[in-house]
Amino acid sequence: MDALWDYITSHQSQLVFDSYQHVSAVMQSVVIATVIGVVIGLLTYRNDIASNLATSISSAVLTVPSFALLGLLIPLVGLGVIPSITALVLYSLLPIIRNTIVGMNNIEPALIDAARGIGMGRLITLVRVELPLVWPAILAGMRLSTQMAMGVLAIAAYVKGPGLGNLIFAGLARVGSPTAVPMALSGTLLIVILALVLDALYVLLGRLTTSKGIR
Repeated sequence: MDALWDYITSHQSQLVFDSYQHVSAVMQSVVIATVIGVVIGLLTYRNDIASNLATSISSAVLTVPSFALLGLLIPLVGLGVIPSITALVLYSLLPIIRNTIVGMNNIEPALIDAARGIGMGRLITLVRVELPLVWPAILAGMRLSTQMAMGVLAIAAYVKGPGLGNLIFAGLARVGSPTAVPMALSGTLLIVILALVLDALYVLLGRLTTSKGIR
């Protein structure tokens, strides 16, 4: 523990920078996945074949090991941030697509009829009635995607991706040296801590953006 604490105190600036990169890459990926996933969910939820196809394809991505997916992306987009973000977006899609579809299908038809009855058009009904009702489900999908992405990004150091995974890989590459274990352990612990902090922020965001009636 003393070696770990000494490493953390002597590398504070690097750890803060790597932590910022890690969280930034994850949140950017989840936001992109949310936009894509919600659009796909809205386009497919009315059709069973289309919705099953969307969820099947996005779930098939999760069966591909992260190392393999990152390796497949190297010939297409090279090394660095782009393959890392691409992989995170692909892995983040399923919970968001599935929750959007389930949420839209669970909206009471009477609420839609009431909105139409007071003169709301299709787009206004979607924005002001349906999406607010589905928002808790979408947010739950984002929470799950964020937790998965936090771990997957650590492996993205394999393709020179940003974040704390570089510390873990560097520590493993130096096994036998005094800094090997503190380096790998500090990266791992920071990922866990940041994942818990982000999850708490999602809970807070849900309370601030969801009406009491929907809760």
